[in-house]
Amino acid sequence: MRAGGLYLDGTYGGGGHSAAIVARGGRVIAFDRDPAAAVPSHLQGEVTLVRRNFAELGATLDELDIAQIDGALFDLGTSSMQFDEPERGFSFAHDGPIDMRMNDGEGPTAYDLLARSSETELADIIFNLGEERSARRIARAIVAARSAGRLPARTLELARLVAGVTHVRGKRERLHPATRTFQALRIAVNDELGSLERGLGGAIARTRAGGRIVAISFHSLEDRIVKLRFRDDERVRALSKKPLLPGDDELARNPRARSAKLRVAERLP
Repeated sequence: MRAGGLYLDGTYGGGGHSAAIVARGGRVIAFDRDPAAAVPSHLQGEVTLVRRNFAELGATLDELDIAQIDGALFDLGTSSMQFDEPERGFSFAHDGPIDMRMNDGEGPTAYDLLARSSETELADIIFNLGEERSARRIARAIVAARSAGRLPARTLELARLVAGVTHVRGKRERLHPATRTFQALRIAVNDELGSLERGLGGAIARTRAGGRIVAISFHSLEDRIVKLRFRDDERVRALSKKPLLPGDDELARNPRARSAKLRVAERLP
């Protein structure tokens, strides 16, 4: 890090990464679509929070009259705070409406997706974005419930429906049977993969030579996009072939980091 440098935090969340950058002498332009995101008083002046998708970072930096940044960080996916708020509808651990929007005042919800999509469209979403092998059977069950006037409107209802299709009696599963379906719906509602493509490209274009672009992903679809971008974009050089994984100490502090993969690239002259 460069003291006095300007860095981009693509997913502000609870502000932990931004606070760490400021503690090391940096200033931060932070993005977050969540209206609940807020900068504490001791960081105001050092952190500028923009309530937009990081896919819009190029236009945003133009508006702020910023030509270059010294580095960028993307901590992808959904924050722990969002998962822990039942009314946001991200998790089947709590009962809530099937919403899943990063910005809950903008765009269609995951329930809208279930209510309007054809069986084929739902199967494609669940298979391609959730890597769920039972996607066709799950889509068929959702459409059947919808046709019977019993389309789930709550997260626990949807989780039970999916589990009823995919769970094998007597088999102990590492993941909840609805995990991949919930992931797929969330990614689709928020266009997470498209946003990641645009955000990485924008960050690379604006990072000065020698600056670093860091991405922390939590599933294979995100990691694949980051890996290929860092490998194939001639403007950057990946600093390692394999991602950095969390150690035992970090997992003890934060079990949700178990699937995290960190990749770093350096901006070339």
